[in-house]
Amino acid sequence: MIRFALLLLLSTSVQAANAPKETHSVDIDTAAEVYQAAAVREQVRASLGSMPDKIRQMFAVDTQASVSDRQLDAVSAAAKRGFQIAVFEPPALQAFANNLDPATVKKSLAFLNSDLGRRMVAADVALSNLSESDIDKVMEGQLKVPSTPQRDELTAKLEEATQSTESAVEIYLRIGRAIAVGTAVGAGMDPIAADEGAAKAVTPAGRAELAQNLREPLRRYVAYGYRDLSDADLIQLSEFLKSVPGKRYVTAYNAAMTAGFEAMAKRCGEQIGESWRELAQAQVTRPPGARSPGAPAAPDIQTTPDPDPSILPEPQPTPSSH
Repeated sequence: MIRFALLLLLSTSVQAANAPKETHSVDIDTAAEVYQAAAVREQVRASLGSMPDKIRQMFAVDTQASVSDRQLDAVSAAAKRGFQIAVFEPPALQAFANNLDPATVKKSLAFLNSDLGRRMVAADVALSNLSESDIDKVMEGQLKVPSTPQRDELTAKLEEATQSTESAVEIYLRIGRAIAVGTAVGAGMDPIAADEGAAKAVTPAGRAELAQNLREPLRRYVAYGYRDLSDADLIQLSEFLKSVPGKRYVTAYNAAMTAGFEAMAKRCGEQIGESWRELAQAQVTRPPGARSPGAPAAPDIQTTPDPDPSILPEPQPTPSSH
């Protein structure tokens, strides 16, 4: 899987800082039109099948918690139940609607339904369906396409306009925190304490370092995904994203992705906590001296320079491809 940390909770400071001061929301049905035009469901669904293995690995590699094989099996089962499109969509659509306005919807739909918009969405869908081994190669620069200095500059501008790196860091941290809180709730422990502990584990320096390590791989991902779009296409795409409705669309899209992945992670955590509590209770009937698996806290999400991204869903570098 990808060799660095991607897509997953902390705060919505990035989105809030860049959002227009005045927001006039739209209804869910209207937001769903944009959601469908951007093919969000197809792209998110493509990343969910591998989530059980990724979440299991997150727990397995945590050196601060002693997790048994039975607990890890429970983690895998919980992730299958939690990371579902049916769990993702209600909060994602609500967040999308809350951050859109009628003017943005009109301009966004006009772009997404244009020739360039349709080709861009098709590229996003194809990119989201890459195999994990190919994603690794793209991120590490082993699988790339010919480029020019101008093309590299256009790719960098796209990554900045879509806030791809900031959104990836946001979602990555939110998943870790939501799993910790959900696990506490499911296990009958204090969710507030779990939330505070997860929040303290992430420092501003660690967050910045994680973003720094994601930026260049994400640009490679953008470049590979849009390899069939011309320089003129990329310029036109950037112009839309830098416009007032384009900026609001980016804000709404990133907020939707964050809300959806956070909801799935919390549901997963709750299932983990419940399963671990049942395992611990079952141990009560064991002979004296038998070790109980207990219910250790969800593992911390590390923000080291090279976190293991195999616990994360596929990256989606543009607001139309998250």
